[in-house]
Amino acid sequence: MSEEDDKRHKNPDGRSSIYFGSDGYWHGRVTMGVKDDGTPNRPHVKRRRKEDVVARVQELEKERDSGKVRRTEKKKWTVAEWLTHWLTIARPGLRDGSYDAYEVAVRVHLIPGLGAHKLNRLQPEHLERFYTKMQDNGSSAGTAHQAHRTIRTALGEAEKRGALTADNPAEKANPPRLDLDEDDEIDPYTVEEIQAILVEAGKRRNNVRWAIALALGLRQGEALGLKWSDIDLEKGVLKVRRSLNRPKYKHGCDEPCGRKPGHCPGKQLARSQTSPTKSRAGRRTIGLPSELTEILQAHWKAQAAERVTARQLWKDEGWVFAKRTGQALSPNMDYREWKDILAKAGIREGRLHDARHAAATVLLLLGVPDRAVMDVMGWSSSSMVKRYQHVTAVVRMDIAERVGGLIWAKPETKAGKKSKGKKRKKGRRDDGPAGVSVPA
Repeated sequence: MSEEDDKRHKNPDGRSSIYFGSDGYWHGRVTMGVKDDGTPNRPHVKRRRKEDVVARVQELEKERDSGKVRRTEKKKWTVAEWLTHWLTIARPGLRDGSYDAYEVAVRVHLIPGLGAHKLNRLQPEHLERFYTKMQDNGSSAGTAHQAHRTIRTALGEAEKRGALTADNPAEKANPPRLDLDEDDEIDPYTVEEIQAILVEAGKRRNNVRWAIALALGLRQGEALGLKWSDIDLEKGVLKVRRSLNRPKYKHGCDEPCGRKPGHCPGKQLARSQTSPTKSRAGRRTIGLPSELTEILQAHWKAQAAERVTARQLWKDEGWVFAKRTGQALSPNMDYREWKDILAKAGIREGRLHDARHAAATVLLLLGVPDRAVMDVMGWSSSSMVKRYQHVTAVVRMDIAERVGGLIWAKPETKAGKKSKGKKRKKGRRDDGPAGVSVPA
């Protein structure tokens, strides 16, 4: 082939090609695969000398053949651009709750605080100063820690996809110090408080909802997501299989209504009504105390009567805890009901999750093995059991002091008479050890 033919030669069948252009430069095209839209991915090489083009084409072919193909667009991401892109590609594989937590951390904290940084120039010190600034501005250590977990995950994906060419700076940064009890301080209700709550709850519809929370420790979504098909009243077992989601809406109006999605006249659900349990450990079967089985049987009969009353308005969706028309209970209504029960029962203010803490504490106090407690509570890590040790230790010591004060306290004597047994020594009292009260 002559030099002139060599200059004009191209490979139209998709193979790498080298040719001399009318602009006086040598050009190379290398087939590296296909783009997202299905068109060929053929990066372009342009040099003054042919040998330089040949060398570069060979480098690209070597990368292609080894499977290490660089991003052809050579986009220089900012942190804000990558985080926005990452939320899009991560969405299909995330639970609704996980995605919401990531989205809030990105939108509210990470983009305003770190978004202007070039992705490949982000340093661990930038992150550490950002976490400190968050807390100085009023965010809790738990919120700052959530921001850390979010950007660590996002940058890990950037590293895997080649957008981040350096090591993940979030892996090197010191995360915010998170005290053990700050995010979810464990202060469970006492047995007396639990009894008072159940007495007040017994006066209301769906009263067994609170008996299940306090006895079995189901999370709010797990309890509200129960269906009658999950309960076997004859065998006395309950299966946790799903969680009821908090509703999230999107606009359904043809013309912009100017309202928030939840108040749009044509609003539509933007997420599924239920999701699988939080983890594999959350999918569990729990034995029911006989007392709880009896309450569930009474609840089933009461709901059957409501079904008859509602007639054609009843929507038979199978929920254990339903509205008077058979639809699932709203998590917000459920939360307000809990707060009202506490107020009417004269019990200290508490979160709905504190009912779950109460159930776990009772199980541990009863001496139920840690592995069995994990199964009932749906915990996947034994570290959760350890979080309750300081609580149960205090309660156990309190019980021990009461038992000791009761058994070893010396009996009271009648006025003017000495107690039987050894004679009293002068100056000694018979009212028991110091600091232990003697029962009357």
